[in-house]
Amino acid sequence: MQQALVIENLTKRYKDFTLDHISFSLPQGTILGIIGENGSGKSTLINALLGLIPADYSQLELLGKDIAAHPNLIKQDLAVIFDDAGYDENFTPLQIGKFLSHVYKNWDADSYRSYLKRFDLPAKKRLKTFSRGMKTKLEFAIAFSHSPKFLIMDEATNGLDPVFRDEILDLLREFSEEENHTVLIASHITSDLDKIADYVAYIHHGRLLFFQSYDELQNEYGIINCKKSFLDNLNPEDVVYYRKEDYSYRVLVKNRYSLKQIFQDVEIHSADLEEIMLFYAKGEKLE
Repeated sequence: MQQALVIENLTKRYKDFTLDHISFSLPQGTILGIIGENGSGKSTLINALLGLIPADYSQLELLGKDIAAHPNLIKQDLAVIFDDAGYDENFTPLQIGKFLSHVYKNWDADSYRSYLKRFDLPAKKRLKTFSRGMKTKLEFAIAFSHSPKFLIMDEATNGLDPVFRDEILDLLREFSEEENHTVLIASHITSDLDKIADYVAYIHHGRLLFFQSYDELQNEYGIINCKKSFLDNLNPEDVVYYRKEDYSYRVLVKNRYSLKQIFQDVEIHSADLEEIMLFYAKGEKLE
């Protein structure tokens, strides 16, 4: 399987923060969700991938090309949506479309107008009259109108109402179903990623704590609510993290199907991304 993104030992050092030796590979035709607290390094990683900030690395390839050696070729096949668009507020969507037709060789004006209509965006009104959600919708209309092979989104669904956010998730899944289309989305809305992610990367304080397929996370991890006596009898190798609550313990375990065979009367329910993230960020290790 071809890799859409290859990162080896990507490091970015600031005075008070370090994105520390990030390494993973992402297959083409998949959706990667990057999760992490505010300030964990998600945006730093994306900015380094895009060459917006300098960083050190052993290897950095996007769509099979070295990012430093072929930036212009890569940009033609790349769409990026940030939380803040950055277009001149006096421009209209039609003016932006005309400008971008000279930027992207695959720009499809008919498709762009179709998305503007689909998203109920007035083509001739200035951006300064748009709400935050409308500006985000415009970003998606732009992204889908020049046939990108790789879509990168940094907190791009912030400010969208639940109905339109769900429509965007459907669009992303549809987009990624074509074999050469790949999506990377950094978001703190983990429920969105539960719906569409094929892979999940969790960055915490600048370090990559895990990179796994979503199916592996769902099949491997489980949560047990129990008393201290039960926790003490668990094999530490099966316990990822535990959290003490008022009257019980919540335990994130791996090998949940094997444990279910051993503890047949114990409920072990699956863990969503928010629960896993909280265990990794605030949980304790069983000694």
